[in-house]
Amino acid sequence: MSLDPSFVGRSYPPTAPYQVGREKIREFARAIGATDPAHHDPEAARAHGHPDVVAPPTFPVVVSEASGKQVFADPDLGIDYSRVVHGDQRFAYTRPVVAGDELVCVSTVDEITNRGGHGFLTTRTEIATTTGEPVVTMWSKIVVRGEA
Repeated sequence: MSLDPSFVGRSYPPTAPYQVGREKIREFARAIGATDPAHHDPEAARAHGHPDVVAPPTFPVVVSEASGKQVFADPDLGIDYSRVVHGDQRFAYTRPVVAGDELVCVSTVDEITNRGGHGFLTTRTEIATTTGEPVVTMWSKIVVRGEA
């Protein structure tokens, strides 16, 4: 599927605040097999200098779900989600995500290329607190498979 490169640079509105909960971090950590006590026990997290349990490094995918939906559901971009495969994921942290954070995401289309009948879309999602403190930047690449 060919994606329109004129979408590069387009940003989507900020998401509603996401309240990071202690139990959500624990559930995510269990689901991915993250056993570090700082992901489960507030005292262990405080011993490492965190105010509460700290999320595993890939946890922002949970927080960014609403932001990603804005991009993928944009009718003008025209992504057929049934043809999407995950290509890549990267994170650049300013500080860890911890229980009690209220986070807002803003996604921007960073890159669109088309090769071999497939579309490649890279988004950059800036995740910050509701007061504007940067927390993590996340890049996600998807491949929209062509029909051939």
